[in-house]
Amino acid sequence: MFSIGELSRRTKVKVPTIRYYEEMGLLAEAERTSGNQRRYDHAGLERLSFIRHARDLGFSIESILSLIELQEHPDRSCQAATEIATSQLMDVRAKIKRLRALEKELVRMSKGCDGDGVSEDCYVLASLADHTLCDHEH
Repeated sequence: MFSIGELSRRTKVKVPTIRYYEEMGLLAEAERTSGNQRRYDHAGLERLSFIRHARDLGFSIESILSLIELQEHPDRSCQAATEIATSQLMDVRAKIKRLRALEKELVRMSKGCDGDGVSEDCYVLASLADHTLCDHEH
């Protein structure tokens, strides 16, 4: 059995986050000692590791709940898990596209400034004040 602190150390998930995951139903409520301290078994450690990895990959709480539901019913098709992962992939690709556009705009903006000092002619400040000076939507 693991204390919440030990579970936190092993998974690198902060204690308040572990409590939050319990409240959200992602992690089963821990057993309690007579002193009301949480105690987690190996299954709790594995579940929290699963959640941590899914969060690192950017999956939402709702998606993780769905994946856990599928994990608890191995007789079901994994098509739903594939759809959830594919949806996450599409979201990541869209974010990458937005970040690339943002990068291009920031490069262009920073090249427009001569660095001679802040004045009315500072292109960075002018661009931030007037979105129409931007070449790319971001």
